[in-house]
This record gives sequence, C-alpha cells and structure tokens, in this order.
Amino acid sequence: MADGLSVFLVEDEALIRMMMADMVAELGHHVVAEADNVRDASAFAMTAHYDFAILDINLMGVYVDPVADLIERRGKPFLFATGYGPELLPSLLRRRPILRKPIAITDLKAMIDSLFPEATAKVPL
Repeated sequence: MADGLSVFLVEDEALIRMMMADMVAELGHHVVAEADNVRDASAFAMTAHYDFAILDINLMGVYVDPVADLIERRGKPFLFATGYGPELLPSLLRRRPILRKPIAITDLKAMIDSLFPEATAKVPL
C-alpha cells in the first residue's frame, strides 16, 4: 500500500489523540477522521472512508461500544487503545485487539501489521 492506510481515530484526550495521529503518520499511514465523543464518532463510523479504526474504550465517561458496533456492521477492522482491560467491553467485542496505554509506536506498528500484513510502513521499526 504505497499511500499507507487510512485511519479513523477516536480518543477523547486531545494530546493523546495528537500523539497517536503523529505515530500513525510516522508509520506511513494517515488519519482521515477524528472524534472525541460517541455522537461524532458514530457519525464518522458510518460515513467516513477509512481502512481501520482505533478506538478509546471510554470517551468522557461513555463507553465506545455503540461506535464499535457500527464499525463492525461496515465490516471494517478496528482495535481498542486504552488503559483499561477487556473486561469493560461487551463480550462480543472482547475478541478485538487491544493496545494498552501508554502506546509505544512499535506496538502500534505490530498491531497494524497483524491487521494488514500487506501494508508496509514508511519507517521500519
């Protein structure tokens, strides 16, 4: 994938969202939509054009599972990025990959590579 993957990023902490967007870019991919709450994330989940999504589990005290359900209905891959464990997720979503915060770029790369083995990063780590 010469132009990298397009990413939908859902994170309520602005600094963490910016850091994750920078990591995505450093790996040769690009963020095409961002949201910090369930309402906006739900709209983007159904309308934005993206290859996969990275979702924080807790957005300002509201769990992100309705957004995950919408993404799953579209057949798009997604992963969770959180300081929480999978026990906070509905059982059907517990099988999804989880990146533990604080996120290391090497872990993000490994997760993306596992979802998209054919994707190549701009910067090998």
